[in-house]
Amino acid sequence: MITLSFFISCNSDEKTNDGSSAKITNEEIITNSKIDASVEDITNIAEDQFNSQLNITAKAGGPIKNFLPSCATITTVLTNNTWTKTVDFGIEGCTLNNGNTVKGKMVVSFSNDFSSSTQTISYTFEGFYHNGKKLQGSKSIVRTIKETNILVTPHPVSTASIDLTITFDDGKVYTRKGSLVKEMTSGYDTWFDWDDNAFVVTGSDTTTFPNGDTFSAEITTPLEFKASCRKSFAVKGIVSVTKNDASAVIDYGNGECNTLATVTKNGVTEEIDLKK
Repeated sequence: MITLSFFISCNSDEKTNDGSSAKITNEEIITNSKIDASVEDITNIAEDQFNSQLNITAKAGGPIKNFLPSCATITTVLTNNTWTKTVDFGIEGCTLNNGNTVKGKMVVSFSNDFSSSTQTISYTFEGFYHNGKKLQGSKSIVRTIKETNILVTPHPVSTASIDLTITFDDGKVYTRKGSLVKEMTSGYDTWFDWDDNAFVVTGSDTTTFPNGDTFSAEITTPLEFKASCRKSFAVKGIVSVTKNDASAVIDYGNGECNTLATVTKNGVTEEIDLKK
């Protein structure tokens, strides 16, 4: 599942004379959107592997249109009632359908007891890179079928625990921890067609930047995603970001398939392109 938050770094020359924290810049928000895109894609890869095995076991039919590109090699092993699926994107890497590139391996595991309404999906990385950033650490997703205030029909609800280290290609290291809840609101009954998936995300997390600054982000209005947009960004929703006495509000818009968002700081609102 998925996850979105924006966190900002600063340096000493950005500090004000009275020692208060520097302002949150749009450039820093854009940098952090790259981390959000990584979290979003690895969540989708893990859930895609669970869903494909679930429906293969159930012998569900339909033309396959998975999240993964054809260049990914998948090795599946069942040991002691636990599925382990190694997804190898190769040394040269693969391009996902949203344009992001991945290389290396993700190892996804989960129980063979598909009769249970609650499942835990775990995954780790082996030399894994997303758009040139190296990802390390682990993540678990607790997946439950249930009714919620968002959708009364029983549907997949996934709670993701995030604990990742992200190393950018310039050597700077970031860490991210948090918990996000992803509710699949459309497409859960057509597992073979990823493009009709839609979901909302709530929750919060924190990120520590290379200079030690810690940032907090809270989704104040659920973030909405549409797989058909082929973008790893929300199309709607609001995130509130704070760092000491600095704050910003990011609004993802009205549901259009683009990479634009508006940022409000100190009463001033402007539009930015998160893909910049």
